Amino acid sequence: MTTTLTMVLLFVALLQIKHVICDGPLQTLSMVKAKRHYLRPLGLAHAGIHGGGTLVVALGFGLNPVWAFQIATVDAIVHYHVDFSKENIVHRMGWMENEGPFWWSFTTDQALHHMTYLLLAWFSFKLP
Repeated sequence: MTTTLTMVLLFVALLQIKHVICDGPLQTLSMVKAKRHYLRPLGLAHAGIHGGGTLVVALGFGLNPVWAFQIATVDAIVHYHVDFSKENIVHRMGWMENEGPFWWSFTTDQALHHMTYLLLAWFSFKLP
C-alpha cells in the first residue's frame, strides 16, 4: 500500500473521531466511576470499546488483520492505563470540575490518547 500524508492524516482523524464516539455517547457514568479501580469490568469494557473502534478503523484501512488486532490491543491497554492514572491522580488530589488542575489533568489525558494515535499511525505506516 502506498503511504501518503493524506492517508496517514485520514487514519489519525478517523481514530480521533472514534475517540469522541467512545469517550462520549458509548461511555456511561458507571464506566467513568469504574476507571479509578484497577481491573473493574466496566473500566475494562470502556478500554475494550476503544480497542474495538481502533480495530474497525485499522481494518477499514486495509491493514493486515493481525497487525490491526495488535494495534487495537495496544490502544486498549494504553487507554485503560491513561484513564486509570488520571482518575486516581484527580481523586488523590481532590480536584473538582470547577478547579483548574482538574481540567489540566483532563486535557493531558486527552492529549496522551491522541499522541497514542499518532504513534499507532507511525508504526502502521512505517514512517521514517
